[in-house]
Amino acid sequence: MSKVFKVGLIGCGHIAETYFRAHKYFNNFKIIKCADIKEEVSKKCAKIYNIESKTVNQLFKDKEVEIILNLTPPKAHYIISKKSLLHGKHVYSEKPMAINLKDGKELLKIANRKRLYIGNAPDTFLGGGNQKSKELIEKNIIGKVNLGNAIFAFPGVQSYHPNPEPWFAKKEGGPVIDMGPYYLTALVNLLGPAKEVKAASLIKGSKFRTIGIGPKKGKKIKVESPTTYFSTIVFENNSIIRLTLSFDVIAHQRNHIELYGTEGSMIVPDPNMFGGSVYVCKKLGSPWQEFRTHKMPLGKINIRSQSSRANESPTNANYRGVGLAEMAYCIENKKRHRCNGEVSVHVLDLIQSTMYSARTNKPKKINTTCKSPKLFSLKEIKKILK
Repeated sequence: MSKVFKVGLIGCGHIAETYFRAHKYFNNFKIIKCADIKEEVSKKCAKIYNIESKTVNQLFKDKEVEIILNLTPPKAHYIISKKSLLHGKHVYSEKPMAINLKDGKELLKIANRKRLYIGNAPDTFLGGGNQKSKELIEKNIIGKVNLGNAIFAFPGVQSYHPNPEPWFAKKEGGPVIDMGPYYLTALVNLLGPAKEVKAASLIKGSKFRTIGIGPKKGKKIKVESPTTYFSTIVFENNSIIRLTLSFDVIAHQRNHIELYGTEGSMIVPDPNMFGGSVYVCKKLGSPWQEFRTHKMPLGKINIRSQSSRANESPTNANYRGVGLAEMAYCIENKKRHRCNGEVSVHVLDLIQSTMYSARTNKPKKINTTCKSPKLFSLKEIKKILK
């Protein structure tokens, strides 16, 4: 029987319900207390989920809490994670790890010094879609991956998020910080670390956005960050991927990720979700072979009705929280977890370097590296599932 880690949640906003849902799937963590900078928000969350509401500082000092789940807005990730570590707590944070590389490196340094675990979303790459893709690449099904394309493009988070202001704010906003972590982490998982990025950006596709949901529906907010980025990423294995990230596209029909190898091509499913089929074509004119993931433990469809979460529909798999569960298992068994600080810092380096390259119109070398996470085996997955 796995140890059940007691988790304190800080940041009771839009994403919190997804982590509470994870209690249905995973056997080794339990959110027992919550806190938010807005006391009324914390109390509401505590009432809904029948847990205890605390102030943020009380949660840091709470001896019962072993792991802090940091679900605050991006600009607060650094300070909340830092204080968690300094109070002797392991920490698992939403993405990105921080909004600048210096802070991310400091968090990793503190965690290593205090022998604590620091984990970071996204954990979607642990799902059936990306893991099946990784398995096929490691089996050399399409040969060496030389080239690829990836795209995230839609009108923006204001359509589904009740508090979208941070995603359009200066320094902390834009699609690279919002959706970049999903695509970049998925690519690092499949191809290994990157060594250079060259990018261009479209400054503010529109000057204002209108909130489309919640109590502030209809309110206009100012756009202070670029809302489209085009980047070319060169990986250490010399694969070259062209990545588009945009909040300015109404609709498109391109695949999320396509990889082109010496022996064939691969379509990788949505890195913002856990399931989806992988497709492989080995010969010009041949039909695409489908590798379904719907029977994989982290690929099964589990969204049975439309959710308030973006991209969730009755055709999707969403197992957010698996990164926290896998980290908890690794803490107990003294193993290296997959959503680890080194990967997160490297992805943060890619995010910051993309923004720098777009701003300066110069290529940017990536000064960090990491090990590509190991394939998540069925045996390991079963140990954390209920």
